Amino acid sequence: MLATVKRMTGKRSFEHIDSFYHLARRDEAEQLCHGTACFVARHQNPGRWTAAVSQEQHLYCLGNCFGSPASTSDVGRPRMRIHSREPIVLGPIIEGPVSSLAAAIARGGYRALEQALGVPRPELVRAVELSALRGRGGAGFPTGKKWRAVAEQKGPEKFVVANADEGDPGAYIDRFLLEDDPHRLIEAMAIAGYAVGAAKGYIYLRKEYPRARATLDQALVEARREGFLGQRIFHRDFTFDVELIVGQGSYVCGEETALLNSIEGRRPEVRLRPPYPSESGLFRRPTLINNVETLANIPWIVRNGGEAFRRLGFSNSRGTKVLSLNSLFHAPGLYEVDFGITIRQIVEEIGGGLKSGALKGLIIGGPLAGIIPPHLFDTPLGFEELAGIGASVGHGGVIAFDERTSIAELVYHVFEFGAFESCGKCTPCRLGSRQVERLFQRILEIGHVAAREKKECMEIVSALAMTSLCGLGTGLAEFARSALRHYAEELETCFS
Repeated sequence: MLATVKRMTGKRSFEHIDSFYHLARRDEAEQLCHGTACFVARHQNPGRWTAAVSQEQHLYCLGNCFGSPASTSDVGRPRMRIHSREPIVLGPIIEGPVSSLAAAIARGGYRALEQALGVPRPELVRAVELSALRGRGGAGFPTGKKWRAVAEQKGPEKFVVANADEGDPGAYIDRFLLEDDPHRLIEAMAIAGYAVGAAKGYIYLRKEYPRARATLDQALVEARREGFLGQRIFHRDFTFDVELIVGQGSYVCGEETALLNSIEGRRPEVRLRPPYPSESGLFRRPTLINNVETLANIPWIVRNGGEAFRRLGFSNSRGTKVLSLNSLFHAPGLYEVDFGITIRQIVEEIGGGLKSGALKGLIIGGPLAGIIPPHLFDTPLGFEELAGIGASVGHGGVIAFDERTSIAELVYHVFEFGAFESCGKCTPCRLGSRQVERLFQRILEIGHVAAREKKECMEIVSALAMTSLCGLGTGLAEFARSALRHYAEELETCFS
């Protein structure tokens, strides 16, 4: 099977699957964002939002959610603050970017890699397991389990893949880690490669982050030139290199198996599992996949030990988490916090509340996640704690919305996004998301629909929850159920 797979790296062709990607032939002129953080902030620049929904090309997040509604012409860096006991993720960039190799080395770059290469591979895997680090890209799967699963696979070839397809509207954490500190990602990937026995890595970057592409391209050249990538790194018997792959616009490519298909030049649909990527991933070889923020923790864990990391946070959520607050807050920006902080503290003490209007709800890690209404704001930030109220940590994007956004408008917007981004493999997602979108479009046009259509809507939501292969369909279901649960009175007027 492997022999039949053409390794489409370097100069890659998407011609036979261009219709799937919505940015394959992106116009280089100014483009406007159509994502959820911009949608809830449309009153801050109505003209720009009107132009965004009118443009032919859909862009669902540019990573400028701190200044939305956003445009590709916007420049600027968000506010960054530390509200955790240890500045693990944002610490190196809090005073400014460290995008060059010289700046990275001055702040300790590649020391963790040198240290790691002097440690037996199983000890590195054990340190990550001890840390209790969990994935920061959505599902919160234990990182150490992934590393061990790949490390224990036999075979001549393995891969490490950095998922830099940060597609959740409202999240811009990975963007600034990539733009401001690209060498930390490269260092972490090399450490991971050594730990699991891989000699090649891939960074899969979303096309909507052109500045990140430029910094990564330069960082890879510098790292190879100085011997941090290539053969006999630090004069050890270890070879590792990294290739940058730029996506062509697809939210589903944030799902790890769809991402692998995209790197291979295939239609980026979700794969059936098992087998899991740890057994049969990229080019059917064992593959470790972590997102950017997850990997950003690795050098700190190597230098300080897994136990030190585990002492931070609370419950089953250890370490710190970076949150990205949207532009409706008085103080939008990136904040590193300890797990266990309450949602209320995030809203009131860190974000400073809203600039104007009454806070109606929050979506964390969304928009394909449950809405958190104000009466649940005393819930601690944690994987199980948020899941217990029908919400999620996700990427850590925090989207606040006020009374200017009706729940019907929000449901329509989220299902429009879901229908547009569906890969089409699951029937409930392909057809059901579009059906719910059209239902709420009619509600917004005429005010209400027949009561019987609520039952049909709920049947679609149940099918999404039970039969979807990936988080797009299940996330839509989470979102819809939370809207119906917490805003029942408002939505009841839509069905009469």
